[in-house]
Amino acid sequence: MEIDKDLREGVYDHVVTRFPPEPNGYLHIGHAKSILLNYGLAKEYNGKFNVRFDDTNPTKERTEYVQSILDDVRWLGADFEDRLFFASDYFDQMYEYACLLIRKGKAFVCDLTADEIREYRGTLKEPGKESPYRNRSVEENLKLFEAMKNGEFEDGSRVLRAKIDMASPNINMRDPVIYRVARMTHHNTGDKWCIYPMYDFAHPIEDAIEGITHSICTLEFEDHRPLYDWVVRECEFENPPRQIEFAKLYLTNVITGKRYIKQLVEQGIVDGWDDPRLVTIAALRRRGYTPESIKMFVDLCGVAKANSSVDYAMLEYCIREDLKLKRSRMMAVLHPVKLVIDNYPENQTEMLTVENNLENKELKTREIPFSRELYIEADDFMEEPPKKYFRMFPGNEVRLMNAYLVTCTGVEKNEDGSIKAVHCTYDPESRGGNAPDGRKVKGTIHWVNAPTAGRCEVRLYENIVNEEGRFNEDGSLNLNPNSLTVIKDAAVEPGLMEAKAYDSFQFVRNGFFAADSKDSREGQPVFNRIVSLKSSFKLI
Repeated sequence: MEIDKDLREGVYDHVVTRFPPEPNGYLHIGHAKSILLNYGLAKEYNGKFNVRFDDTNPTKERTEYVQSILDDVRWLGADFEDRLFFASDYFDQMYEYACLLIRKGKAFVCDLTADEIREYRGTLKEPGKESPYRNRSVEENLKLFEAMKNGEFEDGSRVLRAKIDMASPNINMRDPVIYRVARMTHHNTGDKWCIYPMYDFAHPIEDAIEGITHSICTLEFEDHRPLYDWVVRECEFENPPRQIEFAKLYLTNVITGKRYIKQLVEQGIVDGWDDPRLVTIAALRRRGYTPESIKMFVDLCGVAKANSSVDYAMLEYCIREDLKLKRSRMMAVLHPVKLVIDNYPENQTEMLTVENNLENKELKTREIPFSRELYIEADDFMEEPPKKYFRMFPGNEVRLMNAYLVTCTGVEKNEDGSIKAVHCTYDPESRGGNAPDGRKVKGTIHWVNAPTAGRCEVRLYENIVNEEGRFNEDGSLNLNPNSLTVIKDAAVEPGLMEAKAYDSFQFVRNGFFAADSKDSREGQPVFNRIVSLKSSFKLI
């Protein structure tokens, strides 16, 4: 491990890591990997962990994003409460470091337009061409840069560039722009500044000022490392930080790019950055994922030096594994059809004691009501069933989960042919679901007591993009029209109506569900399906 080597060789005598988000959107599952990796390394080496906002581009930054990011990092369990920083806190120092570079002959004010700078930069095969303003005197550059700061030039009319090497094989080293004129109101500094540092200049300075030892970032910054090292060296920092890259986390069949998520939000395709169909951290939390499941997922993915994609099914596996022993197994009927037990006493209700989780006795038991009229799932009854259909059909006996054996006697229909009620008789000696004579019953179905059932909205989710391809030929997103199914009138056990935001349960046979944090109301929860019970992922 590189950190072990640095400590062993005395390069550093401690470890300080950081998570440096840009507040231009909500964090996604890939950011969770970075948070947990940086925080985990700080803990492992008994070091310190910073959260620092790289807020150098006010056009895209909002206080809303700052708050959402802080909420996400706290939710994941990364402790930073006394180590929260903003790049904008260092704007005065960054300006002074830029002046230092000018005095050293390492930076100059350039009048070329953005298009001209791009044209002069050259290509991967051809060297760049020096700006005609590259050899201005130190005095002229200092005067012009101060004039930029004082607002004497129009936006975009001048930039400050580092003077490095226009023939470098690394295009990032070909006199990169380090400051631009831009009159923008900043969420933290207001209108104090009309020049703003570029990310590649600001980022290493922020790390160095904070005493970061290891700047751990994703592989797309590998080509930027020479510039990172150049900045901290030329700005004359002692014990400068070291940049180490790791592979990004890519998930199949999901959208993580902020540009695309923002597009979905602005077009009203989703109801916000926390829409449960997304994989922003806020969306995963709202859907019902737990910090423990995210940590398990990140651990399974590991840290690599080569980019690769991870099947979304692995993330689903992790939440199933986390919840299966922690949550009560409740009964909810998503598409209710009434079941009438004709020989059960009218006006009688009995209470049945059921296990909350058969695999975890510590969750104990609960009492549920049972009476003559119940609700069952619509697809648990068929008048003319196919072979190997073991649920309810005329003449067949099934087990009502935790209750009695019942035999279907017929069906009652409405004038339009729809089912009004399914009728059956029960065996009073089979309480608990076992026949006294030992006869075998293959089908078991769940149910909810009709008179006491709660009624609520349930939402079922699929991937928001089509699995056959995320993008259409024109580059637009190939959206899945079935990404959200809303069930308005599901029947649930009465206890589920008391669920609060983020409370989660296993709905027998239907999956794991959580009470929605945005749309649930007291006594009227809305449930999001976190994940179904069946998994296509196998942990080897």
